[in-house]
Amino acid sequence: MRDNEDGATIIIERESGGGFGAFVLGALVGAGAALLMAPRSGEETRRDLERRARELKGAAEDRVREAQRQLEERLDEARTGVRSQVDQVRDAVDAGREAARDARSELEKRIERSKAAYRAGVDAARATAQEGEAPTAEGREEEADEG
Repeated sequence: MRDNEDGATIIIERESGGGFGAFVLGALVGAGAALLMAPRSGEETRRDLERRARELKGAAEDRVREAQRQLEERLDEARTGVRSQVDQVRDAVDAGREAARDARSELEKRIERSKAAYRAGVDAARATAQEGEAPTAEGREEEADEG
């Protein structure tokens, strides 16, 4: 607490969740206060304490069941999310494999076309070279002039 010009300031901070401990503490304090203030006999007080203990136990069990239910829901949501992401990754990997297969097939086709063009070029060059070795009409005229 800090003194200001306007007066005392009190700051109360609460954490979310964790209400179970406060619940149990409140129940115990209430039960103790009831014992001290109750103008009842020991037997009546004992029965009242047993009844309140059963109520407290039931309330605690209800809270535990609710917490379990919420936890199970969150786990199911997380599992569903993980499965969805795994499926997405699997689909992406499959698509990548298919794209790689397609690219490889296209590349192999291009290589075969290149090889065929190369072979055709080599064959054309050989044919041209062989034609160059055979006497041409001009070459025969030159031979006739020389002889």
